Amino acid sequence: MNDNKNMILAVLLSVLVLVGWSFVSEKFLPTPRPQASQSAKPVAAGTPQTQAGQAPAAAAQLRARAQVIASTPRVRFETPSLRGSINLKGARIDDVVMLKHRIGTEANAAPVPLLSPQGARAASFIGFGWNGDGIAAPGPDTLWQASEPTLTPGKPVTLSWTSPSGQLFELNIAVDDLYLFTVTQKVTNAGSAPITLRPYGFASRAGRSADVASPNSHIGPISLINGVANYKVTWQAVREAGSQGKSVDQGTGWLGFTDKYWLTALAPKAPMAGAFRQSGNGAYQADFMGPPATLMPGQSSTFETQVFSGAKEKAALDRYENAGITKLSKSIDWGWFEWFMRPIFNLLRWLFAVTGNFGVAIICLTFIVRLIMYPIADKQFKSMAAMRKVQPKMKAIQERFKDDKPRQQQEIMQLYKTEKINPAAGCLPILLQIPIFYALYKVLLVSVEMRHKPFALWIHDLSAPDPLTPVNLFGLLHFTPPHILAIGVLPILVGATQWLTIKLSPQAMDPTQQQMMAIMPWVMVFIFAPFAAGLQLYYVTNNLLTLLQQWWLYKRYDLHFSDTHPVTT
Repeated sequence: MNDNKNMILAVLLSVLVLVGWSFVSEKFLPTPRPQASQSAKPVAAGTPQTQAGQAPAAAAQLRARAQVIASTPRVRFETPSLRGSINLKGARIDDVVMLKHRIGTEANAAPVPLLSPQGARAASFIGFGWNGDGIAAPGPDTLWQASEPTLTPGKPVTLSWTSPSGQLFELNIAVDDLYLFTVTQKVTNAGSAPITLRPYGFASRAGRSADVASPNSHIGPISLINGVANYKVTWQAVREAGSQGKSVDQGTGWLGFTDKYWLTALAPKAPMAGAFRQSGNGAYQADFMGPPATLMPGQSSTFETQVFSGAKEKAALDRYENAGITKLSKSIDWGWFEWFMRPIFNLLRWLFAVTGNFGVAIICLTFIVRLIMYPIADKQFKSMAAMRKVQPKMKAIQERFKDDKPRQQQEIMQLYKTEKINPAAGCLPILLQIPIFYALYKVLLVSVEMRHKPFALWIHDLSAPDPLTPVNLFGLLHFTPPHILAIGVLPILVGATQWLTIKLSPQAMDPTQQQMMAIMPWVMVFIFAPFAAGLQLYYVTNNLLTLLQQWWLYKRYDLHFSDTHPVTT
């Protein structure tokens, strides 16, 4: 294969297979935008089977988040990663703010709120309870008593409530320094008769995520049961199932809701029966039921659940996996090349730790990739040099057997074998770059570690598109152009460096190939415009290194543009 065909393969495979479908699906076939959370009310608490289907209380106007929080008694908590409170009315974890992540890139941007109480905009909360016949179990209006006014790492708080028939219900809540709550449900039968009940837990949210799912990134209901992650349950599937719920496989694992960067997941320590539901007012719920327990008078029963509520930071997910939450890192939708993405991401994170700048880390990663692939490129140019030497023989064969194409091809293949030439040597570097390109694309798409990370100059967020565009004269004209037309500086550099690479390569003799190669760089400008600046930076750096490597290898093997025209076979 010649260089021009290789370039076409690179563009078609890398862009169309790995990027093109995502671009088309997100730009022209987008997932419908979520319903406004103002019109949706959280699910009323009850048993998991019924709470999603219950009619909500009388409609009330949404209030400011701080106002709703101040209206009920609470247990406060603050850790190095989280700040918030637990609502003693209903014993809900409904106030969680992530201190390490900000809403915007501004220095004074507020931290990201992850959970909010019922009655506030975008309400989302976690609750626990018991279901049993013939007993008075705590409900959404139950006012619990707290053993301490504050919750801190290493100092859990116990919430308690005693039913009229003498059963003591307790929730022991602990929090660590990252994003994990541990909730132990305990019930003691202080009555005079045996009781049978089942513990449950639920995560409720008022509406769909503001993030939009795509073929490359799952957003919405998510579960991992018996070691198998399920990304197939969509908002629509839950909506169609309604209050009856869409069940997940029974077993051990976790379930909850994932956004692009955030996760709320319930991980019971014992086998569970879980489901996702939606009520008629638009609220979504993930819930589970634990195994039933029969308690004789004086007996107690406990049930422990770990609750992850925070950012999908790879280090945190790995830490909790090692602590017993099975494959929690699967909450990141790694995609096709998971086996390759994880090492790429770990290397990128290590380079960031060394350099202190994710943009510099991406450039360093590109150098490392090119260095690893250099022997293959060297072999490719060596093959090109050999091809140049046998061109007279190939032309003689083509002339001799011009009316017998099968024989011509047979003789050329025999010539390759005799001269020890591999005509497919140029394909290998391209095939190896595809998983690297896709892995970096996915890392930039789903990794919260990249979110709001600056590079230099005008690039303040490597996970967002390049904001500097000549369409509005680089900000001098005060209007925001349509997203597909907001072509930044980096996408323009992608096209320019691609054009240079093609211009300095041997020109194809086929007019169709020449037209494709002339148009492709400028098509790529528009294709790359909506993608993350980090990916654009990688591609520009890769093109520049390709030019340098090409110059060196041409010089090493005494090749010249004029004498490396492809030979049509």
